[in-house]
Amino acid sequence: MGHGGNVIEELKSDHREVETMFGRIQTMTGRGQELRDLVDEVTIELVRHSVAEEQYLYPAVREHVQGGDRLADKEIEDHRRVEEILKKLEQMDTVDAQMRPLLQQLQLEVSSHVKDEEDNLFPMLARACTAELLDDLGDKIRRAKSMAPTRPHPSAPSSPAASKLLAPGVGLVDRARDFVSGRGKS
Repeated sequence: MGHGGNVIEELKSDHREVETMFGRIQTMTGRGQELRDLVDEVTIELVRHSVAEEQYLYPAVREHVQGGDRLADKEIEDHRRVEEILKKLEQMDTVDAQMRPLLQQLQLEVSSHVKDEEDNLFPMLARACTAELLDDLGDKIRRAKSMAPTRPHPSAPSSPAASKLLAPGVGLVDRARDFVSGRGKS
């Protein structure tokens, strides 16, 4: 979280980080606390990333990219599906027979989303925006991730205004719960 650079560099770095986590999950043979810790780590990163994109990236896409409303709506729908999977994983015991198939589904959803953003959305945004705007968006994304929730809240509003208003408070509660439980400390 917080890699530096413009919005595209920042988000691509997040994507590589999550891909590395998925790789660690795939090679993991156990189903105990080590798997729970890694699933929690992936969840934290994906939730923060999604909230930041919904607050700043997709409004910029709507404003600056031709056909941006359609593109942003599609990406937000991708996030909704991922968040629903994350919520199920959060409530699931690591020995549950459905955990591995659900993790595979999550990886497929995230991989498809990442490919779409990197192959289509990011190049369009780069062509439509100035370097200064992309740098400013990178700063905003980093700030948003630092205050974002760390747990999935699939029923939370996804509009940028609602997210900017509610996410810091929800994020504070999530981080307090994480601190008390030790979640995300691995």
